[in-house]
Order: sequence, then structure tokens, then C-alpha cells
Amino acid sequence: TLTIVILIFAEITPKTIAALHPEKVAFPASVILLPLMKLIMPLVWAINAITNSLLSLFGFKADASSEDALTQEELRTIVNESSGLIPRRHRNMLVNILDLEQVTVNDIMVPRNEIYGIDLEDDDETILSRLTGSTHTLVPVFKGDINKIEGVLHLRHIGRCLNEGKLDRSALLRELQEPYFTPENTALHIQLRHFQQRKLRLGMIVDEYGDILGLVALEDILEEIVGNFTSNLVEDQEEIATTADGGASCTGSIPIRDINRQFDWELPTDGPKTISGLALEALEAFPMGPASVRIGNYQLDVESIEGNAITQVKVTPLSFMTADDD
Repeated sequence: TLTIVILIFAEITPKTIAALHPEKVAFPASVILLPLMKLIMPLVWAINAITNSLLSLFGFKADASSEDALTQEELRTIVNESSGLIPRRHRNMLVNILDLEQVTVNDIMVPRNEIYGIDLEDDDETILSRLTGSTHTLVPVFKGDINKIEGVLHLRHIGRCLNEGKLDRSALLRELQEPYFTPENTALHIQLRHFQQRKLRLGMIVDEYGDILGLVALEDILEEIVGNFTSNLVEDQEEIATTADGGASCTGSIPIRDINRQFDWELPTDGPKTISGLALEALEAFPMGPASVRIGNYQLDVESIEGNAITQVKVTPLSFMTADDD
């Protein structure tokens, strides 16, 4: 009986009150606790020294600097469990910030074949058409091939590149910003810091041979934290369309991370970054026509091919297929 009384009135109830009103309880208690802490500090130091000595005898090394430090997983758990204190949207943002260390620029890059840029070998009319029709603020400028990039043009300076309504190529070259290159597999939190230090918003991703693999923009990293806040004005059609059987029909170049995020799926992301690359890896050969392959709990159906590229893939969770069969 005494144990139950002590547990309720000396343990659970005081802790509950303190958790509900931390400041009201902590400030008055600190008046007593601070002198006591200073008074028993030598005793605490002596006990810790004895404990650490015993641990060292058994081959353990106590790191005093990290005793009170939270690991990333512990911090993630605290954020997820604080449902009543932090709004869900803010919790998702905090978790996304923690995940930046696990995501690289390759995961969110625009691949080189989809880069919207200006080719200096085109005629003036074509270049003007691409400049005026661009939905991007920063546009790479290259000569013949994206690997021969000359610089990056900010479209707010487009007026300086015109002379009586015609393109002035020499003025265009003067307005180019020096391109910034970043190695592949750079973690997003490091890339974000590099953008901040250099006051840049666009980087060209290069492999170990110096060839450009794609580009990464500051907006893409921010979207990993806060979610999508821009729209693609270049294409009117949706890249991901939900199908009647619970699956999704996707363009081949859509990143796997985007599919997982939209449908809360768990397609593997440790290998290929796009859904077409995932299908090719699983098939182990380039398909000559429609083909199907299963990856974990999902079935991938190659729906269309153009040239040497898979342009449309349908993804269906096997749970939906089993339910339909039943």
C-alpha cells in the first residue's frame, strides 16, 4: 500500500504536473536545486570518477561530452512523438531537415537530357525564342553540348542582350555568370551550405571525369524541406497519373523519391534515381516492347519506349493486384 501511495503521490502526479506546467514548476524549484547541485558536485564528481575507472577496467570508454547529447534518431523520435505540441506540417519539415544528410544531389537533380538551356550554335531567332519562352530564372548557356557550358544567364538581364530588338551575342556573353560545379553524391545539407556561402542558386553536377550529369537548384533543396511550392509551366500534362486499379502511370524520367512521397510507397532508392532506371535495372536488358517486372511489393509495367529510353512506366502495388484477383 505504501509503495502505491509513494508511486502515485511522489512519482507520477508530480511528474505529470511538471510536464503540463514546466516553467511554473522549474523556476521555483531551481531556487532550491541550484544550491544543492553546487553542494553535492564534489560527491557527483567522485562517483563518476569511480564509475569511469571501473568501466575502463572492462574495456569500455565513457564519453562525457556526449552523455546528454541526442542522436539523430532520438531527435527524430522526439519530433514524431510531439504530435500535440508541434503542427504536423512543421514536424514534417523538421524531419526532412534531418533527412538532408541521407539525400544527395543525384537524388533531386535535373538530368542532363532535361536541362533547359541556350545553345550558342543555334540561330538568333531560336535563341530569342528559348529566352522569351523560358519559365526558369537561370538558364545555362553552352556551345553545342552541355559539357561545353559557357556560363549561366539570369533572365532579368535579358534586356541588356538585345539591340533594337535583335540578339546581341557579345552582350549575352558579357552577362553570363561563371558556372558553378558540384561533385556527384554531394549530400544536400552540404550543398545547401555551399549555395549559401557562395550566394548561388544553381549548380552543375559533374562526375569523376568532369562530364555534366545534371543540375541542382536551390529551390529543389528547399522543396525537400517544405514540400513542392512551384509548378512546372513547361509541361501541361501530369507526370504522375493515378490509375483505376490503385497504381500510377509515370513518365520514365520521374524521380522515384517523388513517387514514394506522393503515394507513400517504398520503392527502392538506393540504386537508380528514376522509375525508368529502376525498371531497366530489374529487367537486366533493354525491352523491345511492353514488359513487366516485379520489385519487392510492386509490379512495374513498361508501357511505351522511344528510341533508347523508356518513356512511360506503370507502377502497381501487389496488394492492390491481389485484392482485384480476390
